[in-house]
Amino acid sequence: MTLFKPFSALLGLFSRDIGIDLGTATTLVMVHGQGIVINEPSVVAIDAASKRPLAIGAEAKEMVGRTPGNIIAIRPLRDGVISDFDITERMLHYFIHKVHERSRLFNPSPRVVIGIPSGCTEVEKRAVHDAAISAGAREAFLVEEPMAAAVGAGLPVADSVGSMVVDIGGGTTEVAVISLGGIVVSRSIRVAGDEMDEEIIQYARQKYNILIGERMAERTKIAIGSAYPLPEEQTITIRGRNLITGLPEETEVSSVEIREALSGPVSIIVDAVRATLDETPPELVADLMEQGIVLAGGSSQLQGLPERLSDETHMRVYRAEDPCVCVVQGAGVIVEDLDRYHKVLATTQRDRITQARRSHA
Repeated sequence: MTLFKPFSALLGLFSRDIGIDLGTATTLVMVHGQGIVINEPSVVAIDAASKRPLAIGAEAKEMVGRTPGNIIAIRPLRDGVISDFDITERMLHYFIHKVHERSRLFNPSPRVVIGIPSGCTEVEKRAVHDAAISAGAREAFLVEEPMAAAVGAGLPVADSVGSMVVDIGGGTTEVAVISLGGIVVSRSIRVAGDEMDEEIIQYARQKYNILIGERMAERTKIAIGSAYPLPEEQTITIRGRNLITGLPEETEVSSVEIREALSGPVSIIVDAVRATLDETPPELVADLMEQGIVLAGGSSQLQGLPERLSDETHMRVYRAEDPCVCVVQGAGVIVEDLDRYHKVLATTQRDRITQARRSHA
């Protein structure tokens, strides 16, 4: 036991500990001392017959909707959780080893902290943990995404003051009020960027009889999507297949129309924020009125969303400095100092860290 501390310190010196935001749409990886080294789509292209991965990440994303019959481009995570364990394990293995192989001399398996939705069941948590271990991690720890986003956004999560974060990703929206290193009130809904894309597809289908793809819908959302009237309304040309003639067709749509298409998902997100505030203790509500609400996640970049939420909650709402990377930055900060941040991890993992410290003291 006396040799454990020196050996552990030596191992930690060479180990490239990793923080991972395992997102429905994008996976980001942050390495201790290097920053964010991987930012790629959570997409895997596999051979339909052998199930062997042919491409992972950005290369596989380019294949979505364009593959021949023998190749399937899939997203192994849906609504923030694993829908295909084997493919997720291979994707994690690819990303971890892509980082792991950069150190040639002495490179022990890394410790990994992974952000997960706060609404995950124990079975889903175990699936993510096991996938990381199978992919080559020495140790795997899970942290709820809103907590990781709050740490990454620089909020005072350990202080006795209330902080509120709304993390809107591809598959889930996480709303949480945090104080004294723990989540006081939270909500996790499976409505986020993917649902917005689907609503745009349905709108084009119903109003214009045009079938557009996911990438066209996402491009439209990014370009002119909004949650609140814009100072200057915009237009974009969408292209797809006419459902009546079967021929290619294009038409121009306005930001007013896309705002109407997105009204359903946006209203659900607003309701989740209001419901979370309704359950928040009054002392913390007073803190939030001073501190404001922070938006994180890629889909929080929807135009006019801070204004819409501010109008609905009568509070200051603002985006984090770099909302897309808040979760992975938080996971990276946590993995660098597990002793300090052990309270934010899952209960079973906190107990394991505490026991390890006692046995090796």
